[in-house]
Amino acid sequence: MEKVFRDPVHDYITVTHPVISELIDTAEFQRLRRIKQLGTSSFTFHGAEHTRFSHCLGVYHIAKRITDYFSLNFPLEWNPDENLLTQCAALLHDVGHGAYSHTFEGLFNTDHEAVTREIITSPDTEINAILRKVSADFPEKVASVISHEYPNPQVVQLISSQIDADRMDYLLRDAYFTGAVYGQFDLTWILRVIVPTENGIAFKYSGMHAVEDYIVSRYQMYMQVYFHAASRSMEVLLQKLLARAKFLYNLHPDYFAMSSPCLVPFFEKNHNLKYYLRLDDGVMNTYFQVWMSHEDEILADLASAYVNRHLLKSITFDPKAVELKDLDFLSSLVEEAGFNPDYYTGIHSNYDLPYDFYRPSSEKPRTEIKILKKNGSLTELSVLSPLIKSLTGTIHGNSRFYFPKVMLENPEFTKYIVNDSLITDSIQPTEIADKAVSQQLSLDDNL
Repeated sequence: MEKVFRDPVHDYITVTHPVISELIDTAEFQRLRRIKQLGTSSFTFHGAEHTRFSHCLGVYHIAKRITDYFSLNFPLEWNPDENLLTQCAALLHDVGHGAYSHTFEGLFNTDHEAVTREIITSPDTEINAILRKVSADFPEKVASVISHEYPNPQVVQLISSQIDADRMDYLLRDAYFTGAVYGQFDLTWILRVIVPTENGIAFKYSGMHAVEDYIVSRYQMYMQVYFHAASRSMEVLLQKLLARAKFLYNLHPDYFAMSSPCLVPFFEKNHNLKYYLRLDDGVMNTYFQVWMSHEDEILADLASAYVNRHLLKSITFDPKAVELKDLDFLSSLVEEAGFNPDYYTGIHSNYDLPYDFYRPSSEKPRTEIKILKKNGSLTELSVLSPLIKSLTGTIHGNSRFYFPKVMLENPEFTKYIVNDSLITDSIQPTEIADKAVSQQLSLDDNL
């Protein structure tokens, strides 16, 4: 029975295969309705309330369009038996994302990619039971596509490469919901010029400019949306809030067992898949509102700041030029103002490589984009495109130091800032030494 989803990005998403339909109806997949696609970015772009659920549907839709196109037009180069596998991997590629996943992962040592594979292969999940109806080894095949281990590079690259169904959907979807025009590109034409090759996928020469536009759009979205300073401020607040709760759990376990029970297994480092799947953004946000009335002033203040969007301010700094003692000096000024620097200062770095060719010696070599010429030869994109050559191998982004907004009213603090950047030359070694002596004298007095 056909199922149709109205979608603001793709218009209509049609599901015809019963396996796909059943997967969408599982508890594990429906949980993605409660996980925001962009996490804290909704505090910056108020329209960015879309979910992992809608994104995964979109990735499935693009993968289905491609596999249907391959099956119809490339019967010798593409095996249609791979269609269902590709579509299932596309649908489930993000099923392991957790509540505020990237921030949560760093603090509680979880890995959404590993969780995705576990959800797919665990005999205890609804998703696994449905996949096993196809064949006993089908869950392992789907998981191997997502982990880049499946032997057919065509399937793997459609799900994960420098131009894949995942990236194509999230750029268009995130651009739509944030209101940013940077992420728009000609998806229809790209899907007309994509071709299967012996070693993966490529794009006809006639579509090279559409591929260029896609890469530039991705670069712009990272610089203007994903790396936005305000969104990162909320990430820092969230990380500090959860870190404080984790610290206080050791002192007041009964309070957290009552107020935020789903987090207890993570505080105690004995969580499993069952506990992981209980958490979503709504559960976490409820806990934060409860913590606003906690007797611990730091936890209550951080919770209130997060819930009510009281941002930390930030300045950029060059990690190659700035030494740790320079940031420690600024942190000491924050402490003098009455804030615990462990919870009210933070460093957040975001960098991205817009495009790169294959570098076998790299820790994570990228699959380069190939352009198919009329004579049948394949050429790496940056060789043909001066525009992409200018972006190839270049890293873009910045590092930021976050602190309470009130510090901008402190001339002793702001004298080290010019054009929202830390000027390290203005922090003299004698000032750092004097500050250290002053702190030691204060410590001696307290003793």
